[in-house]
Amino acid sequence: MEAQGEEITAEQAAEDYAAEVARWREVRGMSKRALALAMGFDPSYVSHVESGRHKPSEEFSRLAYESLNAGKAIWTRWCDYEQAKARTRRPAAAPPAQRRPEQPYATGSALVVEHDAARLQYDGSSYRLTMRRRLRNTGEEPVTRYLIRISVDRYPGDPEESNAHYRTHPLTWDELDLTATCRGEAMRWQAKHDRDAFKEVWLLFDNEHGRFPLCPGESVWIEYAYTVGDDKRGNWFQRAVRLPTEQLEVRLAFPADLDPVVWGTETSMTAEASPLRTPPVRSDHGELRQFTWITTTPALHARYRLEWRFRHGPNATQIKGSSGA
Repeated sequence: MEAQGEEITAEQAAEDYAAEVARWREVRGMSKRALALAMGFDPSYVSHVESGRHKPSEEFSRLAYESLNAGKAIWTRWCDYEQAKARTRRPAAAPPAQRRPEQPYATGSALVVEHDAARLQYDGSSYRLTMRRRLRNTGEEPVTRYLIRISVDRYPGDPEESNAHYRTHPLTWDELDLTATCRGEAMRWQAKHDRDAFKEVWLLFDNEHGRFPLCPGESVWIEYAYTVGDDKRGNWFQRAVRLPTEQLEVRLAFPADLDPVVWGTETSMTAEASPLRTPPVRSDHGELRQFTWITTTPALHARYRLEWRFRHGPNATQIKGSSGA
């Protein structure tokens, strides 16, 4: 989040715009292709916008406003970009030898996810999310960082109320209490985007004691976890397949006395949301009721969304929403 009164550059405003589009697209459970087609653009256009290859435009912002029902969020980011562009003189281009392009997300196709295991547990007031991924480096260069996303939306059906809620009650790093480990070592992390309801974070394969990059041909488990209160996080959890993945597993655990029920949908590059082909499997463990859903070789860019409601307890009639990746 920018400090009050701080002026941002056009480059930063463009990054903020791209992150806002990506957040709302994920909140709505739409693939990049599906959003582009809904807006009447070429299927690759949204990908270019989110990667920064296409700069924000008035037409795209207007159509995204209509297609994503994002209230004024995306339009406001476009206005911020126009204002920043107007007051910023374009600097001379640096010679090619001086440019250092940012390492692509997880080094692009060099990484394969052998196993993606996500667990969400609710204790009646907050959610603790734990993500474990076994990564294999199939490229030719060491991998030194890995990008994760944390996105929440308490009122997915009402973007104006959601935006107002997070302006007043932003998601903070202190409450997230983000931790990450690899090979028994703590991983440092750096914030890439810090918004009221959306975070992007680089997990770094190093700490104050040394470096432990993922070298070509190696596989390794990483684990990261964070906490979100139920005043900011809600009743849906989405997994997006951004890298080739061999197995995807999701476990949801709730207090049994809340009598939770769970269902899910799948969205792909070629089809809108449809029910999961296999339903989550329920099992009871003492005071916990757990739901497990597993799939193998999920399609790249597919999105799997699990939702739930509580039939008993104080939250029985509250419908909320959120996501993580």
